[in-house]
Amino acid sequence: MPHTPASTALARFVVLDLTRVRAGPTCVKQLADFGADVIKIELPPSVEQDTMSGPRHGFDMQNLHRNKRSMTLNIKAPEGREIFMRMVERADVVVENFRPDVKVRLGIDYAALRAVNPRIVLASISGFGQDGPYRNRPGFDQIAQGMGGLMMVTGEPGRGPMRAGTAVADIAAGLYAACGVLTALLERERSGEGQWVQSNLLQAQIGLMDFQAARYLVTGEVPQQVGNDHPHSMPTSAYRTADGYLNVGASGQIIFRRFCRALGQEAWADRPEFADEKARAQNRAQLNAEINAALATRTTAEWNALLNEAGVPSGPIYRMDEVFADPQVRHLGAAAPVEHPTLGGIRIVNQVVKLSRTPAAIVRATPELGEHTDEILGELGYSAADLARLREAHVI
Repeated sequence: MPHTPASTALARFVVLDLTRVRAGPTCVKQLADFGADVIKIELPPSVEQDTMSGPRHGFDMQNLHRNKRSMTLNIKAPEGREIFMRMVERADVVVENFRPDVKVRLGIDYAALRAVNPRIVLASISGFGQDGPYRNRPGFDQIAQGMGGLMMVTGEPGRGPMRAGTAVADIAAGLYAACGVLTALLERERSGEGQWVQSNLLQAQIGLMDFQAARYLVTGEVPQQVGNDHPHSMPTSAYRTADGYLNVGASGQIIFRRFCRALGQEAWADRPEFADEKARAQNRAQLNAEINAALATRTTAEWNALLNEAGVPSGPIYRMDEVFADPQVRHLGAAAPVEHPTLGGIRIVNQVVKLSRTPAAIVRATPELGEHTDEILGELGYSAADLARLREAHVI
């Protein structure tokens, strides 16, 4: 079947997807969900497969590769590269996350792509960047978390470094790349030329450090681990209740006073050790102990209702099953249903960004390997005899 756009927002764009694992697919997912004709290019079944992306019907593949068409093509073979370049002529975007030297060896680097289509936008996502002393090192999310400073500000003091519970560097590198692609496509409307978009896990992780990184760059202060506490805006932490835990964000003088009133502890706001944010941060252990004692008198649900009513940011700390049972999460539609021909009805993570007039949608499940090869090559003018010959030669 021909491309069914998930939205009209990006339906005029063709994206060639050479990505694998997580960072690259995260980038392409943004484009596919908003309607781009994404053609996922994978190795033919006759060629040894890279299993780093996980099983075809596993949760990762189903979540990351929806709304795409899939074709098989061995671009290492001369005729495979020739076919790819014919596709580049008609495409708007190519996204890859090989090591930097791989695309040069394959002859599909930006200079080669631009030679056949000056309007092409190439997005390259790597571990450490396209040049520099680490350019050829393999990239991995946890490595970037460590080198980008996240692990040394995460976790409890004295317990050693702690990784985040999800692949934040991978995901951020993909999202930054998607933002870069869209920026390049907008700029192309003025100049008529494409360009090379680059992101990498290391710099994406540093970007995510945001105020912690700026704190060092501007003041020279090296951030430390403070567990669930905010580094300087207290009381912002996870606190114990009668039946569990509750996140509270009572930073700033106005909200802190609201918090004190809600807990029946108005006197806290006038005590010298809690008088301002600097004092509260310095005396965080004492403050947290008194808050824990006060919150232990009611359940998480009771305190959460009371604090939100008082204008104090708070919320429960959920397991993943509780996340998707929450009424607001259900209202937002954070889980998207999709029908898979083998798996049946499944749910995947919905697109986060909402557009009022041209919203994203999930219109098809992750395709099977090479499901659309004949269809896509037919669009390029290849005949049934051509396809048979290409299969015999292990090109597709």
